[in-house]
Amino acid sequence: MSAPLPQLSQRIAAGTPIRIVAIGSSSTAGAGATSPDKAYPARLAHYLREQFRGADIAVLNRGINGETDDQTEKRIDADALSAKPDLVIWQIGANTVLRDGDQGLSERAVRQGVARLRAAGVDVVLMDLQYSPKMLEKAGVAPMLARIAGIATDNHVGLFHRFEVMRALVETRGMTMADLIGPDGVHQNDLGYDCVARTLAAGIGDAVSIHNSGLQR
Repeated sequence: MSAPLPQLSQRIAAGTPIRIVAIGSSSTAGAGATSPDKAYPARLAHYLREQFRGADIAVLNRGINGETDDQTEKRIDADALSAKPDLVIWQIGANTVLRDGDQGLSERAVRQGVARLRAAGVDVVLMDLQYSPKMLEKAGVAPMLARIAGIATDNHVGLFHRFEVMRALVETRGMTMADLIGPDGVHQNDLGYDCVARTLAAGIGDAVSIHNSGLQR
């Protein structure tokens, strides 16, 4: 995680219930998973409960298939802030890249949404693109990854490098693309979602531990 998570860290230290909202498009909703409990938000809840034993942690899945970032931004208030979350994980960029869409529009929408979340005192983690065959065919991958990293840096919010995590699994961990991605060449399968959730949970755990130990990253 590229930034601390003060709100989440304080809530965990205090032993109070934790509410996390996962918002985004189909790879948040869980397209390609065999059941809702195999999508990444459900698996993330599982791993966080393992990590913070005894903690009351809920991860709400607010993904909608097919959305672009400007559409998601319009429902930040209704589908994220209304839940009074401690952390919002916003999966962004994928459909804009896959459809050769307007990356400037996507960036502006995400910056606006992040600003609203931050103003409400919510921790934010952005999740970038999936590493998949159909994604790798697109020229917009590198520019979008750079835009997402810039948004995270400028706003001092977390960034989960899903693209790099998945690429590393394929290039250095002996996994194949087919181990992680379903037959449509876009969406993760059960194992792909589980790997992402496990790695994300570890990153969140590190951020919380560092904050609560009083150390600086």
